[in-house]
Amino acid sequence: MVNFLDLKSINALLRSELIEACSRVIDSGWYISGREVAAFEAEFAAYCGVKHCIGVANGLDALTLTIRAWKVLGRLKEGDEVIVPANTYIASILSITENGLVPVLVEPDNDTYNLSPANLEAALTERTKLILPVHLYGQICDMPAINEFAQKYSLLVLEDSAQAHGASVKGKKTGSWGSASAFSFYPGKNLGALGDAGAVTTDDDELAETIRALGNYGSKSKYNNIYKGVNSRLDELQAAMLRVKLSHLETDMSARRSIAAAYMAGIKNQALKLPLDKSVDASAFSEHVWHLFVVRCQHRTAFQEHLRAKGVETLIHYPIAPHKQKAYAEWAEFSFNITERMHAEVISLPIGPTMNMEDVSIVIEACNSFNGAAVE
Repeated sequence: MVNFLDLKSINALLRSELIEACSRVIDSGWYISGREVAAFEAEFAAYCGVKHCIGVANGLDALTLTIRAWKVLGRLKEGDEVIVPANTYIASILSITENGLVPVLVEPDNDTYNLSPANLEAALTERTKLILPVHLYGQICDMPAINEFAQKYSLLVLEDSAQAHGASVKGKKTGSWGSASAFSFYPGKNLGALGDAGAVTTDDDELAETIRALGNYGSKSKYNNIYKGVNSRLDELQAAMLRVKLSHLETDMSARRSIAAAYMAGIKNQALKLPLDKSVDASAFSEHVWHLFVVRCQHRTAFQEHLRAKGVETLIHYPIAPHKQKAYAEWAEFSFNITERMHAEVISLPIGPTMNMEDVSIVIEACNSFNGAAVE
């Protein structure tokens, strides 16, 4: 079986370094908000090219606390509208509604699956205050165009970078384009912890200080609580392991790009629509990091069963669009044709830094041997 993502083998390669990192924390006697968190925050901020990184408990908290901090600072208020792609993972939407703001769903680009700058103008109202672009599958959005639009209308920009650690536009990394950026370090991410973890990056001193306080029970100093905060702090053990993983991230991304290049060259089946990788075009703006390699198939169930019979594990990211989830039953009558078709057709092929070319060849052969109608 070609596993979708073999986390055990990925972490086995770094076993001695990860154990040493854990031992360092155990032996330190300091287990919350210690040296490892401070060191990782500094290293990840430098990697992204920003002044601040604030470690939090998970990626959803990174989004939610950032929006909440803007409310505390008077830059957002309940009822404000947030432009967000309709095909995102539900966490992006949850962070908006949790803060009493209103998601305005827009169709994504049909080829990149990312927020289309061309759709921003139609979604704009006098209540629009924030754009939340999601760098889906590892390819960064057209941030120059999105930022130009945001500056024209004095809007905040919060990047959802949960799938795009290290992705860039013209050499400028995700995490440094928006007013702030939210990251998840869920174990399956390109930069993954061994449990839940997240972070916010920003150049805004006041925002960074407010997020840090909100995630620490609303406190800037012990027992002095100025906000009704929460407990959302990056764990010292996870920070230590993330420092190890960060030092290998560029190598891992190179391996993912090699696999993606082999797929792009080798998969010839017209029943499958391959991803649009703008980094292969001389006029491209994006450097893809291939968190996921997503193809589209109009006969997805049959295709998935075919791959399973060939010994290839696949996943679907994601089978149900946010506006079709029971959690948002009030949106049940909404219609987003591009989004709904994507969610009905997308399927993710195996990709990971420890895959060998024999496994890649098995995946390619399995894809090419599927007998299905050509994608329209």
